[in-house]
Amino acid sequence: MRTHHTAALAATAATLLALTACNPQTTDTNKPAAPSTPVPAAPAPASSAPTAAKTATLPNFVDKGLQTAQDEAQAAGFAILKSHDALGRDRLQALDRNWKVCSQTPTAGANVDTGTTVDFGAVKLEESCPAADAPAPKPAGSTMPDFAGQGMKAVRGALPSNASITVKDALQSRMVLQESNWKVCSQDPKPGTALTGQPVSFKVVKTEESCP
Repeated sequence: MRTHHTAALAATAATLLALTACNPQTTDTNKPAAPSTPVPAAPAPASSAPTAAKTATLPNFVDKGLQTAQDEAQAAGFAILKSHDALGRDRLQALDRNWKVCSQTPTAGANVDTGTTVDFGAVKLEESCPAADAPAPKPAGSTMPDFAGQGMKAVRGALPSNASITVKDALQSRMVLQESNWKVCSQDPKPGTALTGQPVSFKVVKTEESCP
């Protein structure tokens, strides 16, 4: 009987050793769990306050050369500048030093946002400023406007882009090369005629000349 019990005990011990070897990472349930590493909270986004608009007093640029006016406007903080032909002839201010300022928008003395567009009405140095900027011709609608006395370049811009237009010198047989230097004396079709795609013709003279 002693031999039987000893063998049984030996078998039990071998079984326990085998189980322990198969599961070496058995956790002690009585041991407290390791503390978890805290996750840092995401930083709160920085509050971005709206940028306040910068304002400045607009100087008076009337009667100054266009180039000088532009330089001084930029020095005063106004960077968005444009100019237009104050005589309504739609001429480009290709060389600013050859033009002078007749009007400005906004007017001088106004306290405005420096991001405001400043528009100069200008004429060439040898020309006189008009009492008020001459309006450009209104775009033609379904009827022919009265274009008499208006600059030919501006008139062309008022007609549909697909219009067939003929321009002839009303005094001589000169070629009309730079239409901004010519004005309308007569037109066909006449003012008020329905525009249905028909060709349009003009007789013109130079701006300083009188129509026949």
